[in-house]
Amino acid sequence: MAVVAPPDVSSGVAAAGASRPAAVVRLFATMAGESLAAKILWTCLSVGLFAGLWELCWFFGWADPKLLPPPHIFLGSIVDQGKFFNTATRWQVGKSMTDGPSAFESVMVTIGATTMRVFSGLAIASVLGVGVGVLIRYNALFDKLVLPTITLLSPVSPIAWLPVAIFIFGIGNGPAIFMVVVALFFHMVLATVTQIDGVAPNLINVARTMGASKRQIYGRVIVPAILPGMLAVLRMNLFGAWMVVLIAESTGVGYGMGQVIMLARNTFNPSLVFFTIAVIGVLGFSFDWLLRQAQRRILYWLPDTKEKLRGL
Repeated sequence: MAVVAPPDVSSGVAAAGASRPAAVVRLFATMAGESLAAKILWTCLSVGLFAGLWELCWFFGWADPKLLPPPHIFLGSIVDQGKFFNTATRWQVGKSMTDGPSAFESVMVTIGATTMRVFSGLAIASVLGVGVGVLIRYNALFDKLVLPTITLLSPVSPIAWLPVAIFIFGIGNGPAIFMVVVALFFHMVLATVTQIDGVAPNLINVARTMGASKRQIYGRVIVPAILPGMLAVLRMNLFGAWMVVLIAESTGVGYGMGQVIMLARNTFNPSLVFFTIAVIGVLGFSFDWLLRQAQRRILYWLPDTKEKLRGL
């Protein structure tokens, strides 16, 4: 008669115990790479570290939860905070905060309105700024007539243009978009001029030697040469656009994220303030990541110098 030996339980336990260190090793190996998973892990670790320090300050009583509520408080009341995003209905006569769309729909509508203003202003300012900057260096007369005025107006704060925006466009999307355009246009022009002045003279000399006209030099040499720098400026201006549009919305030119922050200030609702800040941060991070991916696709010929700099 054959004797069946009982299963070796200890070997199974040992295998399970051995799998845990292996999983940890694979996790660290993933984080050491440059893949998308590694970037996601490092992003979560960075945000988690910041949130953890905030939670520790709350746990030890160093931060007043009424003034600086920790993430688990203002993120745990998303449904309660979402109803305050219904600022469009709040401005209608005879309407209460409970009327209109749901909390989730209110958040989506508010995010969509603010995002539309940001990208509309950013697109207009980029096209006008780059176009005017190229014309300044293309035509000497245009340079002498326009560049001094742009340099004179560029230090003016966008807030100073707010009354002008309201006088011209009234209330709505117009003044908010105008504020974004004004805040970015002058700097985009000066950045374009600076990038053109920094083009290597050898590229221009080679184009002249090959018989290229002035228009061909600008279209096929100068503009492609300044494209990497201008895309970097565009990414920085994206954050500037978010700052300006929040100021415009908070002053009452229209409903949006800035209007929600102003409502939170007037009602002394810190949880709503930090919840809105978190939403803005996620939106800004996401759109910056999309611009970086587009930059990598457009500037495919540029070498990746990040690893070389880390090896210094």
